Amino acid sequence: MNNSQQAVWMHIGAGSFHRAHQAVYLHRLIQAGDTRWSIALGNIRDDATPLLNHLATQNGEYVLETVTPAGERAYETITSIKKILPWDAELSQLIAQGEKAETKVISFTVTESGYYLDHQFNLDQNNSDIRADLQGECRTIYGAISHILQHRQHNKGGPVTLLNCDNLRHNGDRFHHGLTQFLTLRNKPELLQWIAKNTRSPNTMVDRITPRPSSEVAVRVKQQTGKEDQAAVMAESFIQWVIEDLFIAGRPDLEQVEVQMVESVLPYEEAKIRILNASHSCIAWAGTLIGQQYIHESTQTEAICQMAYRYVTEDVIPSLTPSPLDLNAYRDVVLERFGNPYIQDTNQRVAADGFSKIPGFITPTLIECYQRGEVPKATSMLPALFFVFMQRWVANQLPYTYQDGILDAQAVQQLFAAKDPVALYARDSKLFATLADKPEFEKLLRQSIDDVNQWLASVKVSEQE
Repeated sequence: MNNSQQAVWMHIGAGSFHRAHQAVYLHRLIQAGDTRWSIALGNIRDDATPLLNHLATQNGEYVLETVTPAGERAYETITSIKKILPWDAELSQLIAQGEKAETKVISFTVTESGYYLDHQFNLDQNNSDIRADLQGECRTIYGAISHILQHRQHNKGGPVTLLNCDNLRHNGDRFHHGLTQFLTLRNKPELLQWIAKNTRSPNTMVDRITPRPSSEVAVRVKQQTGKEDQAAVMAESFIQWVIEDLFIAGRPDLEQVEVQMVESVLPYEEAKIRILNASHSCIAWAGTLIGQQYIHESTQTEAICQMAYRYVTEDVIPSLTPSPLDLNAYRDVVLERFGNPYIQDTNQRVAADGFSKIPGFITPTLIECYQRGEVPKATSMLPALFFVFMQRWVANQLPYTYQDGILDAQAVQQLFAAKDPVALYARDSKLFATLADKPEFEKLLRQSIDDVNQWLASVKVSEQE
């Protein structure tokens, strides 16, 4: 592709993470003089409509604020988003852009729960949004992508790469499997054949802590740049992107802007999901339980930091060894990043989607410890924290609204109303897979929940003293 040929990278998911991550890399390419690629941005749901409207008035441009653990702030206007796709219930603008031959990559950030996968990573056909999309609606990534590809096939739009940018293990493979199941249920054999020949779904690993923007971000942006920016976003200074080099319709020269193009992302994603993502959740659940609001203050609480440190050191690192990464150094960098007091990332944001995170981030380590003949005492503290966290949720004692894309509120209420909630929790195969049948795991989890409650009681005693 020469510099005169224009290609579009369409992204689904207008949240902060895309604008602090993928859009930044494309912006860097443009700044380096490669103007062949630009982003068209849209959303599946209408919750990003105000943001999209602000971006449209700003011609897609916005200021990114980054901050180091030492408090050094930098400001940059990101210019890679050239087209805003307004939302409507039929996703007509998203489909119209996605079917065009100029759209060579369709990427998406819809969070882990947005893939509607059960504990065996098959499509959850009982979910109401999935059921609606099986009838032709566009509520999920599967409904949206299937409509886009149906139009693309009909209008001879040509091959396209479907790029997952979420914290889902084997994310490209899992998305492709879910899409295949979805279209099989919709009885679309011709489209399935077209997809097999004309799409690729690379696995990726994405990393940058990006809190939900507070009103203070726009104030600092105004002070430092003079710009009135209604779409400003902030993130930590650290950024990483690892992608399987499996594109079918061309791609930007991402390696020129420090994206790691690799044959396999497996060691990178395992380290990130188990060390960073699971520890993040551990810290958020624990911090919430002792009344803290921010990730950095919870990370700086010695007992909580030790919980995360022990989990990684005792159980995760042995599970991931050997690795091309220095796992001890990775652990230390992660905890330093979490302790950054200038990010102001909330426990509420990180504590979300626990019913997806336990089976995705935590259960694999539990299983592998048992397979090695080890008792995963350190790892079992994480689901124990989540149990007590949800116990507080049922009692309406959390300091914020808990957000979870697959939360079955009635089932959780019933769980804690039961005679022995711990037994039911430990035996939930959606959360714990094969461990749900093991009495020794139930015994360990029961002990870990007791340990969490004893720790919380000791915190209360120390506060009273």
